[in-house]
Amino acid sequence: MAAGAARRHFRGTRGACAGREAGRFQRGRGSRCRRGAAARDMAAAREELQKDLQEINELLTKATRKRLRDVLMTEKHKLELEIKNQPPPKPKDVVEEEKSSLGGYTVKINNYAWDQSDKFIKIYISLSGVQKLPAENVQVNFTERSFDLLVKNLNGKNYTMTFNNLLKPISVEGSSRKIKTDTVLVMCRKKQEEKWECLTQVEKESKEKEKAAYDTSDPSEGLMNLLKKMYAEGDDEMKRTINKAWVESREKQSKGDIPMDI
Repeated sequence: MAAGAARRHFRGTRGACAGREAGRFQRGRGSRCRRGAAARDMAAAREELQKDLQEINELLTKATRKRLRDVLMTEKHKLELEIKNQPPPKPKDVVEEEKSSLGGYTVKINNYAWDQSDKFIKIYISLSGVQKLPAENVQVNFTERSFDLLVKNLNGKNYTMTFNNLLKPISVEGSSRKIKTDTVLVMCRKKQEEKWECLTQVEKESKEKEKAAYDTSDPSEGLMNLLKKMYAEGDDEMKRTINKAWVESREKQSKGDIPMDI
């Protein structure tokens, strides 16, 4: 009987310990969920403030009455102060850490379209069904010369896009993203209202090098450079055509005919 009582006491003690461990686990998991929800709420609040500030700035460009402009300026200063007091956006290394910790398959986005207005650079990314995701699953981190897009758990995949070394500085506070049907629109607010000829500094340098290769004082040299590029980038049919034209040009030259500049 003493042995039986001891076994019952042991089972009761073990059950109580297991209950306490389960309680601690549930409290820990709940705490993590609450922290995640709080972070999402802060990000959403910051985005709403930035949208309000953007709209105030647009109204200021249209307002002509002094009294109205004074009211708008007062509201603008309030919003700027409120944004300043918000927790700063996550640094890039934290964003990269989040990307590396994502579960599932991650796809790098390479296809996009872009446009611009006087105030914004607009990048359009097509993603089927993106409008069905929770807003916190579509995140954009801006710096003065870059942005990172992260779309989480869209049809079982994660999607990322990074633009570094933008052609000109952008306003972090004035930039935002919009979710439309099957499309994410990234809006980079220009610091200076001037036209961009391309999106990144790398693109600009590449175009300048290509232009220099064909911008020569000798027209035949420019044509030769163009044909070399066509040959290097062309398919088999293009290469056969260029080779044939070259042979015919050499034959005419050997016969004393007027040579073709090929």
